[in-house]
Amino acid sequence: MDKKIIIRVPATSTGIGAGINSIGIAFGLYYTVIVEEEMDRWQVNHALGDDVPRDENNIIVQTILKVDPTIKPHQLTVMSDVPIGRGLGSSTTAIVAGIKIANALGNLDMSLDDEINAGSKIEGHADGVASALLGNITVSYFNGKMATTVKTDIPEVINALVYLVKDDGTHDKAIYKDEVSSVDAVKASSATNVLVASLMNNEWTKATEMMENDAIYTDNIYDIVPELEVIRNQAHQLGIYGTFLNQSQRSVITFGTSSQLNELRNALSDSNLTGVMRLIKVDHTGATVRGE
Repeated sequence: MDKKIIIRVPATSTGIGAGINSIGIAFGLYYTVIVEEEMDRWQVNHALGDDVPRDENNIIVQTILKVDPTIKPHQLTVMSDVPIGRGLGSSTTAIVAGIKIANALGNLDMSLDDEINAGSKIEGHADGVASALLGNITVSYFNGKMATTVKTDIPEVINALVYLVKDDGTHDKAIYKDEVSSVDAVKASSATNVLVASLMNNEWTKATEMMENDAIYTDNIYDIVPELEVIRNQAHQLGIYGTFLNQSQRSVITFGTSSQLNELRNALSDSNLTGVMRLIKVDHTGATVRGE
């Protein structure tokens, strides 16, 4: 390899509205991997903690070898501002980075569709992988073999206020119903249809209202994640819609303009929330590769 390869992958969130394992979005927090010299064995340099392997057991390396087992070991250096275990796709970013690295080192000439399919097979669904690769909001279907994805642009003025739920071990209960009645199934399907149509037609106000459809949540969702109710109610008082619980239940996310979200963050300062709030931009580019 004559020069370093730099992979940058955006954070993602899934579970928008009733679009479970289907609708995802990319955020402006990034997982960056620098591919350096060839080595006798894989070496992954990072400051992500002792729980993240630094050898061939690292998820990046495992992904590389799943895509192309013939690729020789290299030194990789990882830098990331994507929080681990908070529902913003920290594992997805590593998988997408691995696919991009395999494509570059193996000269595989994979298309974006090929990369989405590869990542979907590893993750078991396409939503996060598609958003990380393409940016913006994506809508995907994965049948276990092939993913079909459509990307739509989100308005440039829209950002997200992300509330990172305090990791105290209590947010591990099922948030979706085990069985959904035909009435709730119709509600969820109808809301998702309108959500997707609104996104594709750039009718953002309608889209944000549909993001709040709770037909498939358990009836006691506010007991399980009380922060969702607090943030949503405060947002509604300010005329802001589009608050949803991330599929991992580790983040509560609200969409809006910077001024709206700053107002919401200030209003929530007296709500005794124990987690962390971050104002984050939407990523409109997706994963990038430099230095090939």
